[in-house]
Amino acid sequence: MQVPKVAAGARILVVDDEPYIVEMMSLSLRFVGFEVASAGTGREALQLASSFRPDLVILDVMLPDTDGFALLHELRAQRPMPVLFLTARDAMEDKLRGLTFGADDYVTKPFSLEEVVARVGVILRRSRQMAGDSSAGRLAYADLILDEEAHEVWRGDTLIQLSPTEFALLRFLLRNQGRAMSRAQILEHVWHYDFNGDSSVVDSYIRYLRRKIDIVDPPLVQTVRGIGYTLRVPRNGR
Repeated sequence: MQVPKVAAGARILVVDDEPYIVEMMSLSLRFVGFEVASAGTGREALQLASSFRPDLVILDVMLPDTDGFALLHELRAQRPMPVLFLTARDAMEDKLRGLTFGADDYVTKPFSLEEVVARVGVILRRSRQMAGDSSAGRLAYADLILDEEAHEVWRGDTLIQLSPTEFALLRFLLRNQGRAMSRAQILEHVWHYDFNGDSSVVDSYIRYLRRKIDIVDPPLVQTVRGIGYTLRVPRNGR
């Protein structure tokens, strides 16, 4: 079992009410060099997050005292941190809900410990690359502006509130503005894996993005029939 060197020594908080899962997860994460703390309830997680200051949280959706979706927001109210949901809910609707609530990834039970460790490494590497990206600044197209340093998006004079995944998707489209990007390319660069071959997550997030970005004319998030999506002003008014 290997983990990217960029993630070595990172602090991971495991939040799950099943002792066996917590024990096995903690052992696997420590084995590859992570520092690990664990909690069995939402209250314990909030207390630990304040003192332990994790670099990433592995969070069970179903906890005895709270809902994992609500806990995610409470944790991030303390400080920004990546979150990997770990849950027995394996329906695509639940995965999309988890990602819509701002999770960075979603793993269903039963799971492979190797897979979880690998995904933790990918999330941490992506998070640190974003934090240290020397090209961070402003990306713009038409009246749309994405400020990477402030983590803000503007359409004209209107500030747009985006989830972390929506922000990452828009940044990818802006960096490839005018180019037709396939669903596979979007999955690879925004989610960093193929979501078990199901590209419907891309279509769902494009819909979410359009509802927020294309609030005025002209609509900028365009469908390229038979290929995928692009960011451009409609041609011939379409």
